[in-house]
Amino acid sequence: MLKVRKYQFWFCPCTQDLYGDEVLAHVSAHAAEVVAALNASEAIPYEVVLKPNLLTDDVITATFAAADVDPDCAGIITWAHTFSPSKSYIHGLRRLEKPLCQFATQYNEEIPYDVIDMDFMNENQAAHGERELGHIFARMRWTHKVVFGHWKDEEVRAELGAWQRVAVGVVESANIRVARFADTMRNVAVTDGDKVEAQIKFGWVVDAWPVNELTPYVEGVAAADVKALTDEYYDTYEVILDGRDPEEFRRHVEVQAAQEIGIERFLDEHGYNAFSDHFGDLGGLRQLPSLAVQRLMQKGYGFGPEGDWKTPAMVRLMKVMTAGMKGARGSAMMEDYTYNLVPGKEGILESHMAEVDPSVADGRIAMRATPLSMGEREDPARLIFTGKTGPAIATSLIDLGDRFRLIIQDVDCKKVERPMPLLPTGTLFWTPRPNLKLGTTAWIYAGGAHHTAMSFDLTADQMVDWADAMGIESVVIDADTRLRDFQQALKLGEVYYR
Repeated sequence: MLKVRKYQFWFCPCTQDLYGDEVLAHVSAHAAEVVAALNASEAIPYEVVLKPNLLTDDVITATFAAADVDPDCAGIITWAHTFSPSKSYIHGLRRLEKPLCQFATQYNEEIPYDVIDMDFMNENQAAHGERELGHIFARMRWTHKVVFGHWKDEEVRAELGAWQRVAVGVVESANIRVARFADTMRNVAVTDGDKVEAQIKFGWVVDAWPVNELTPYVEGVAAADVKALTDEYYDTYEVILDGRDPEEFRRHVEVQAAQEIGIERFLDEHGYNAFSDHFGDLGGLRQLPSLAVQRLMQKGYGFGPEGDWKTPAMVRLMKVMTAGMKGARGSAMMEDYTYNLVPGKEGILESHMAEVDPSVADGRIAMRATPLSMGEREDPARLIFTGKTGPAIATSLIDLGDRFRLIIQDVDCKKVERPMPLLPTGTLFWTPRPNLKLGTTAWIYAGGAHHTAMSFDLTADQMVDWADAMGIESVVIDADTRLRDFQQALKLGEVYYR
């Protein structure tokens, strides 16, 4: 289940005592007003907490050290109200591990032309102080986020709020734990990778479990619990029998109900929030977990098929980053299946064998039980639907041997032209930007996987910020992508991130 701590962000006014106590009092009062306005804004998802003025090396170092050990603090927001000598930040930054945003704003929106004097100039030096801070960040090669603009501007607040979600993703990354039931699909390269390096780089714990360690949890679910959850399914979803006997169909659904309960109990008991399985290694399971996996993803667990452990971690990360987002449209695992190459109707059909997250469904959701054609098990019950439309991002985290690369692509989700009555899966259909030809070519050159972690709610900029905070390479494929420039960027990444 998706549970995210009620994080706070520390707002730290940056100044010095050159101009006396009256100026420092004004800095504190102005900062309190800014913090109150941020907390009153719907664009700011997490509480902002005002901290005392950062005046000296000792105060800065102590504040940053306290932020690191406070489990409720997800990051620091600095504001250089006046000139703030940045050499004072060196010791604190050398130790700081939490994300930091440099909020390049100022108290007044307009220059007070009629009354401005040197006292005002000395007190209101954001344009001076922010450059001093920016220099020390650059000199120390210290990765941070810059948000520029007036604090009353809703677009600026929205940018700051978007960064808060990235910062939570950075902090929560260390809490991701993936259970792998069976290994990676044989001879598949892109879903494999260095799990030790992933733990060093991202904090992810990835553990292998024999699938028969899971089987007793599924078989041990009480009949009453199976019945109750199956009844919930029938109350929630449309039933498509496809000519099956109703009692036989229900038995297929009951298998999935036992799997949902059993898998969730296993994950919770062992402290995992993401998992993968493999249709070729199901042990004592009667069906490939399908409807069960779909429901667990909707609850906030990350999932990846065929032993893929990077995708479930990324899906879980996206769900954490979008937790509590008003009007959220969903984040999910997808797989590239087949192209539509008809001119003017180009796109990629996105789906999977059975495990497609219903959080991205649009309209009705139905249950069907149809043959899997692989895995040598009973026909699994699964949820069938078509996905939402609109802009989204698709991401792929790949291991290049000497480093990780996060590939991020802007896509436009659309409705397919006609129904696909014989396809028993949930589906999305999207066209990558800048178009199918260039977008797909760039994705292939970058080494992107066939599995993606996609989101309707996160942006490419947010995922770039997350990658930067993690110290890994990221490449973006969007409307402005030109193939020669993109290939050159890949070559430069080989040098910079090696």
